[in-house]
Amino acid sequence: MKITEHIQQANKTLFSFEILPPLKGQSLQDMLAGIEPLMEFNPPFVDVTYHREEYIYKQHPGGLVQKVSTKKRPGTIGICAALINKFHVEPVPHLLCGGFSEEETENALIDLEFIGVQNVLALRGDADKSEGKFIAEKDGHCYAWQLVKQITDMNKGIYLHDETETGFHTNFCVGVAGYPEKHFEAPSLTYDLKYLQAKIDAGASYVVTQMFFDNQKYFDYVKRVREAGIDIPIIPGLKPITTLSQIVNLPRTFFLDLPDALMVELDKCKSNADVKEVGITWAIQQSKELVKAAVPSLHYYTMSKAEATYKIAKEVF
Repeated sequence: MKITEHIQQANKTLFSFEILPPLKGQSLQDMLAGIEPLMEFNPPFVDVTYHREEYIYKQHPGGLVQKVSTKKRPGTIGICAALINKFHVEPVPHLLCGGFSEEETENALIDLEFIGVQNVLALRGDADKSEGKFIAEKDGHCYAWQLVKQITDMNKGIYLHDETETGFHTNFCVGVAGYPEKHFEAPSLTYDLKYLQAKIDAGASYVVTQMFFDNQKYFDYVKRVREAGIDIPIIPGLKPITTLSQIVNLPRTFFLDLPDALMVELDKCKSNADVKEVGITWAIQQSKELVKAAVPSLHYYTMSKAEATYKIAKEVF
């Protein structure tokens, strides 16, 4: 079932979350066992991140250094199949512009269609860590709206090459990202909405937001989006702060603000355990206010660790 259909049929705020594929060499079964407690809250869908290649440098005898391409977290499509078979939930794999050609994207979409996936989240993705800015792959997409268009073209039976046997139409529901505090590359809030509109025009059906810690930022964002004439569902993304390092790293990495009221409490923390307690309490308050506002779903960024999200969901759902 499509995400939009789940939202339309629900008479309450849904619960959903995002997971990371395990690092290469780690067990899929361990990851699935780790998130199994969250199934108590009946998530209709679970997002699975996709990861571009990274480059590592291997030292060889004689001083030679070799630049090697590797994917540290492969397995997105396999995890989608496992979620369908084990938990009977809708997986939502992420698809990226960065690191992937149009041909690779088309082939991934065919694989996803064959295993029964009906929903995807289309993202531009981050720049390669070795590059200062985002650079598209050769024969790849520069912008998320182009990726959305490729997916919706396949829904119309349009493939990349003329010699492809056409006729089969995929049936993907396409989600995209939204930024309550604007994307850091957007010059203004107004231009940020123009970029969102381009993704909607290309065929996107719903939005999942970047994490935020001040609900008013989400409410203001929804208001701006609605005033721009965009009426698709906007799902808020949430993450509890759980470590001392995240107090610095989350604002720096995701270009977001931590509210003063939250920082007052975090400043009192001396350990990760203290931070986790504050972060969970804050996320519970956020969640309850958003449920009261009848948001479509609460979508939690779990990093494949269920403990904090479980405690939050237990108080909210």
